Amino acid sequence: MARPRRSGAYEDPAATLAAAAELLAVLHARGQDGVKPAVSPSQLRALLAVEGAEGINLRTLSDVLGSRPPSVTRLCDRLEAMGLLVRSPRPSSRREVELRLTPRGRALLDERRAIRVRELSAVLGRMAPEAVDALIAGLTAFREAAAQSYPPGGPSAGTDTSAAPASPGPRATSARVPDSA
Repeated sequence: MARPRRSGAYEDPAATLAAAAELLAVLHARGQDGVKPAVSPSQLRALLAVEGAEGINLRTLSDVLGSRPPSVTRLCDRLEAMGLLVRSPRPSSRREVELRLTPRGRALLDERRAIRVRELSAVLGRMAPEAVDALIAGLTAFREAAAQSYPPGGPSAGTDTSAAPASPGPRATSARVPDSA
């Protein structure tokens, strides 16, 4: 069904959203500033996926990340060496390995989120309350529409729910992982 044309700033909503996403990416990247150990975007995506599906196996993590299993194994080697992730045999099948965050891995994600929330709060604080309400309503509708295309456990929707101001909670609840985390 064709949407009615809008005038002015709303003429191309996708372009407006893309520009906002670029600014969010800058604010999101600030969540890495000063956090030790520094992790790459790929490592962060893996940590977020494990957090969202504690006990996930390597094959499923490969699917979630859209990477080949050997690459994910090397990625997990590095995360384990940094003390952020632990691999252990699954109790029900010792041939299968499950992945879990370490307390240090959880602390790293929590610290990154706190920094991002602080950055986003500063921007939201400069907006009129009505504009914040409209933004939250729009982001909620966007997330719901995106969820129809990208159900939990499916391909990445390209959004990091922990950075979006669409919900007040600091933790992401989806196993989906952003490409630009």
